[in-house]
Amino acid sequence: MNIQFTYLPGDGIGPEVGAAALFVLETVSDVFAHSLQIEAQLIGGAAIDAGEKPLPDATFESCQRTGAILLGAVGGPKWDHLTGADRPELGSLLPLRKRLNLYANIRPCKPYDGLLDRAPLKRDRLEGTDFVVMRELTGGIYFGAKGRDAGGAYDECRYSEAEVERIAIKAFDLAMQRRRKVTSVDKSNVLETSRLWRETVEQVSRRYPEVTLEHLLVDAMTMHMLTRPTDFDVVLTENMFGDILTDEASVLCGSMGVIPSASLSDGTIGLFEPIHGSAPDIAGQGKANPIAMILSAAWMLRLSFGLEAEASAIEAAVAGALDASEVTGDLGGALTTAEVGRAVAQRVRNAA
Repeated sequence: MNIQFTYLPGDGIGPEVGAAALFVLETVSDVFAHSLQIEAQLIGGAAIDAGEKPLPDATFESCQRTGAILLGAVGGPKWDHLTGADRPELGSLLPLRKRLNLYANIRPCKPYDGLLDRAPLKRDRLEGTDFVVMRELTGGIYFGAKGRDAGGAYDECRYSEAEVERIAIKAFDLAMQRRRKVTSVDKSNVLETSRLWRETVEQVSRRYPEVTLEHLLVDAMTMHMLTRPTDFDVVLTENMFGDILTDEASVLCGSMGVIPSASLSDGTIGLFEPIHGSAPDIAGQGKANPIAMILSAAWMLRLSFGLEAEASAIEAAVAGALDASEVTGDLGGALTTAEVGRAVAQRVRNAA
């Protein structure tokens, strides 16, 4: 198979973790007799520094054409003086998600055994944790009208019934493939958008009598995620709540640096990226943990190309590297970013 995708290294540590992931992909391609066709493009601050807008036309066209996108990271304090759509994040990530209709963001929380003792919770509370967060990604407060006037500043949060319905269907469909439970998170005791959210999720749930539906307020969810993480299967929530909750969930896995994500549409387009940021304070030092980026590449193989065996080979290699402490300093290891990539790639090759 010809594995053709758009590669967006981005800013900060993005190019470093991206290079490690590409090394693993090249090894997988060799082992499984595939070819790689990589279209590297600029995005975010790197595009701005090159005299382009944050999301250059050539970048968007490549993403649209290939339908598979591997993204490193975007943004950093270097561009904090910019405002509005001139900023790397607002000018690239949000319009890319919106224009490609990438409304369904999936983030897993399944701690690796080799990292259980690095998490802040006790091992016996974490063992058996395996849930995914289904986050609505193109609506809500991040995409609402915003600005400042004589009365202060404002950010509008708006959802339509159709937007809630389509992400709820994604969540219930996923639950049918897992343990058949959906936990919908909102703030319906205060927010009108959350009341619409809850009503719509209830309506969708009637189409899935095999799936148990649980409702939790977002403030309560922050507690329950830590006190009973093994109770959750598919967690469904809106954009900003999902952003916050998945960062909290990352500590259950021992590090934000090991969590990939996939952003999907109703069609064939998928964007795959680690949930961490650009970490400019450690950029260029070989300290960045590339595991989340490597796992994002595995998800791309699985979800965009249907290559289950190849994706599983990468995930098994990552688990082996974690067990053997072939990791960067943030996880207690002594390897550089590139060395972790080579270690994972070697495990893929050895298992072939």
